[in-house]
Amino acid sequence: MALSVLAHFSPGEKVTEFLAPYTDWLDIRYCEEDDDDTFYRELPDADVIWHVLRPISGADLQKARRLRLVNKLGAGVNTVDVDTATRLGVAVANMPGANAASVAEGAVLLMLAALRRLLELDRATREGRGWPADPSLGETVRDIGGCTVGLVGYGNIAKRVERIVVAMGTPPSAVLHTSTRDDGHPGWRPLPDLLAASDIVSLHLPLTDRSLGLLDATALARMKPEAVLVNTSRGPIVDEIALTEALRAGRLAAAGLDVFATEPVAPDNPLLSLANVVLTPHVTWYTVDTMRRYLTHAVDNCRRLHEGQPLLHVVNTVDGQTH
Repeated sequence: MALSVLAHFSPGEKVTEFLAPYTDWLDIRYCEEDDDDTFYRELPDADVIWHVLRPISGADLQKARRLRLVNKLGAGVNTVDVDTATRLGVAVANMPGANAASVAEGAVLLMLAALRRLLELDRATREGRGWPADPSLGETVRDIGGCTVGLVGYGNIAKRVERIVVAMGTPPSAVLHTSTRDDGHPGWRPLPDLLAASDIVSLHLPLTDRSLGLLDATALARMKPEAVLVNTSRGPIVDEIALTEALRAGRLAAAGLDVFATEPVAPDNPLLSLANVVLTPHVTWYTVDTMRRYLTHAVDNCRRLHEGQPLLHVVNTVDGQTH
């Protein structure tokens, strides 16, 4: 009997081609994340959900009477009601490290775009204002190799960012990081010290009760006025009102943001109107290469479920065990 999978995203041609060899035992139904009519129609018959970003609530899980596995395409499971899933006997799994390469490159892309005033220069060139060059460029834009880079969180993605910026010329001694405790690695600093010392601060930590609002007005005030903040982790880690005020007042030079407190981001969010902010819609992870890794993991866990084998990367305890 085929395993019924509700894939909560809209597939491209490469996705369907990759999955075609498995359709003899996987019955995959696709649903765009904003299509609740299809989601709730398919949900009761799903054995597995391939989950991306649209939150899965406890009420959703209770409607999924056959559900056995929610497999997050990514690492963060803050968008799944894990407690309810556990109570209902539904395994919740993630894919740690699968998107690390793509998100790390995306973070560095945002660093460069903000640091080098890319969008401003693009607009000036298109409007015929590029020549003569703005004399402030030589006093404001920086090389990554000349910056102290502070990484908040030190998991797979942050370590890849570290390798990239070192390859671009940043001395290893100028790459700082913080985590929940001193991990013994060179460059560890308490968060207040890291914020005060860094020219670029890049966030790479999950959204938890502890990290919610971590970068508030007090934390932002510790940063250098010429510093750049990059966030490719989760929007609510940053107090967006405080960030907007700091950017407007010149207490922070620029920001590169892939994530927001509310997603999709509201059109009246004041961050969208600031010239010193570079924005992308939570897509630093979204590449052909990451999707291939996600689908490989997802199919493997479905195969394990289908054959009664232990699942990989389960984050909760179901039936007395983690898989």
